[in-house]
Amino acid sequence: MTTEATLSSTSASPTARQVWTRARGIALALVVLLAGAIAIAVIRSDARHGELDPRSADPNGSRAVAELLADRGVDTRVVTTLDEAATAAGPDTTLLVAVPDRLTRGQQSRLHDAFADSGGRTVLVASGSASIERLAPGVTADPATSLDSTLSPACDLPAAQRAGTADTGGVRYTTTHLDADACYPSERLATLLRIPARTGTGDTVVLGAPDILLNDRLDKQGNASLALQLLGSRPHLVWYLPSLSDTTGADDERGFFDLLPSGWLWGTLQLFIAAALAALWRARRLGPLVPEKLPVAIRASETAEGRARLYRKADARDRAATALRSTTRTRLAPLVGVPATQAHTPEALLPALSAHRSDTDGEQDPHTLLFGPPPSDDAALIALADRLDALEREVRRP
Repeated sequence: MTTEATLSSTSASPTARQVWTRARGIALALVVLLAGAIAIAVIRSDARHGELDPRSADPNGSRAVAELLADRGVDTRVVTTLDEAATAAGPDTTLLVAVPDRLTRGQQSRLHDAFADSGGRTVLVASGSASIERLAPGVTADPATSLDSTLSPACDLPAAQRAGTADTGGVRYTTTHLDADACYPSERLATLLRIPARTGTGDTVVLGAPDILLNDRLDKQGNASLALQLLGSRPHLVWYLPSLSDTTGADDERGFFDLLPSGWLWGTLQLFIAAALAALWRARRLGPLVPEKLPVAIRASETAEGRARLYRKADARDRAATALRSTTRTRLAPLVGVPATQAHTPEALLPALSAHRSDTDGEQDPHTLLFGPPPSDDAALIALADRLDALEREVRRP
């Protein structure tokens, strides 16, 4: 017996053209995504170069305000370590902390202890919830930032009154200090706070945004006036640029994800979401399976031999015996007048089979032969196949 097959000149495997047609949409999306990521990285790296650095002349640098302070007799010194910043404490010194959130909790506590009773001024630029409560106890940063960048003073602080409107909109603060000056409110929350020290003439100034210190914003509104008054009240200005490489006082360890900028974390999350959506799109059901004709003709004996080898390799004598018995029952049923739907029911097949056999025919009980347990070894399986063939020949015999 042979299996009918229609010869075809096409292969069942997709061609290179078909693979490209299916994958070109995803490939194009990945190329666009990669190009966008590179462009954003280049733009951001250029824009953030020298940010809030008094030595930088870039738009986001602060060299202009440092030079204006120098003209007024205020010397500016840049430090990048906690030790340098802590030892600079004194009544004639203003400490500006450029990125307070970059400090660890231990570093924040040590810096606050160094300047709390020094008599000098501490200026915290855009200090968020990660640092404000340790650097300025009693002050809380609101999660929502100001929607307006240019605000009016609305307070009695002389420096704010003289400067007028300024670009202080950013982080908003609330405080429990009754003697604090709350200026430049945005939706009733201050974006600039001045908190007097517990003793002496020192104070802490919390600034919600760095705009008044940037080169490209210094000539806008009253930014220059406000910056010069806040930073020029003492003859010495220590400009502290915290560095991630500075481990001084870092008694709490920071994990790998703590060191990554938030933008990278959000970008990675978006990539995972995009990959999941692409996987769901590609895995969608396209409809019922369509049978395909074999590209070559295969002889039935070869198919049987191949399946037998698979059974033998897997040591699946139980499945082989089940297949032999099922096939034999299917062929015997019409010979003894049993419907095909009841060919595998012992109550229907065995009585009809007994009627077509003599009392002395056969060497084994038909029930055990057709519905018995699987053989224990290969020899028993071969013997089972021989007895099934003998039973079928017996029934077919006139």
